[in-house]
Amino acid sequence: MENSTTSLSAKAGIGASFGAIVRSLRHRNFRLFFGGQSISLIGSWMQGVALSWLVYRLTHSAFLLGITGFASQIPAFFLSPLAGVLADRWNRHMLIIMTQTLAMVQAFILSILVLTHTITIWEIIVLSLFLGVITAFDIPIRQSFMIEMIDDKNDLGNAIALNSTMFNGARLLGPSIAGLLIAAVGEGVCFLLNAISYLAVIASLFLMKIRPSEAPRTSSHANVWTEIKEGFDYAAGFEPIRVILLTLALIGLMGMPYSVLMPAFAKDILHGNSNTFGFLMGSAGLGALCGAVYLASRKTVVGLGKMIPIAAVIFGAGLIGLCFCRNVPFAMGLMALTGFGQIVQMASSNTLLQTIVEDDKRGRIMSFYTIAFMGMTPIGSLLAGSMASHVGTPWTLCVGGIACLMGAAGFAAKLPKLRKDVLPVYIHKNIWKSPDSDNTD
Repeated sequence: MENSTTSLSAKAGIGASFGAIVRSLRHRNFRLFFGGQSISLIGSWMQGVALSWLVYRLTHSAFLLGITGFASQIPAFFLSPLAGVLADRWNRHMLIIMTQTLAMVQAFILSILVLTHTITIWEIIVLSLFLGVITAFDIPIRQSFMIEMIDDKNDLGNAIALNSTMFNGARLLGPSIAGLLIAAVGEGVCFLLNAISYLAVIASLFLMKIRPSEAPRTSSHANVWTEIKEGFDYAAGFEPIRVILLTLALIGLMGMPYSVLMPAFAKDILHGNSNTFGFLMGSAGLGALCGAVYLASRKTVVGLGKMIPIAAVIFGAGLIGLCFCRNVPFAMGLMALTGFGQIVQMASSNTLLQTIVEDDKRGRIMSFYTIAFMGMTPIGSLLAGSMASHVGTPWTLCVGGIACLMGAAGFAAKLPKLRKDVLPVYIHKNIWKSPDSDNTD
């Protein structure tokens, strides 16, 4: 009888823990978004892996891998601030429907060119640039739209973490599926399936019932550059936001471009094929999924700030380990470690920014977040591709890992001061309540 009671108590505890992890799914709009986006993101990861493999198959050039990554991400560096202004002015719901529809069109065009065997590297670069423009608008708008899908704002951090879980669940499945499909039927089918998958997220967006935002919106007659400057001055003037963004930008520049080198690493260093590449990227997705689940299980953002430098160290250590790795299973383990560190660092930064930012500047701050983690990555991809062609892929990964460790050290040194700056915000928002707590960010 006692064993039975203990078993029931354990099951209840597990159920309560799982309920805490998925608590933001009780909001209908977010539940719709989660379902539709989960399908679409699997297709997006399939396309990303297939595109990298296609470029390397056509060109055998690590430099052109870097160029393609650069073209797909550099628009975020220039256009995200404008997207942030639009997100603070206009209907974010309709803006996201527009960006997702355009992304679907891009995938259909790419699939047609590949399936008809008429694709060239220059068409790949142009289409990557087009998708980059779409993404530059989509990410800040989608990130700032998150709060409109959540009725209870206390669940915002959990929703962001679950969004990361969804992203990395797809990251786990998509590359593995893509690796098998590329070997069986070629890259074109991956692009076609991605185009079809967009229908799921577009349908979920149309099914949502969004109430008018309670946050004040900026005037549509205000000068765009003035509003961008206002957002920049706010970000630069509040040290916690500034330090989070600068740390994210360093890792985006030096660490995150590792993914564009993975086809070369899989083929030339590990002597594998498209399946090897898919399994490597899938391993990174598994690690990232574990990191996202860990963040979703947290009940509060209090203490989250210290996870940023810890995660950056884990990410950097994984990249340095890859430099010396020549074994596929060991490389998969290191990729899982890298994925864990990357997502915990990125999602923790996102959650803290969304927690401390003023509502009327949310879109613009999330546009700077987009620049930091995505806008810097294309520059890093170009740098990584060029460096790899001179010193090799392994040492390029090592340099990126060392830079991540340096960024972690700098953030950790600033952490005590950041806690003091964030404390008044947490008190105002009823986030920090325990006088015995020794962590305030």
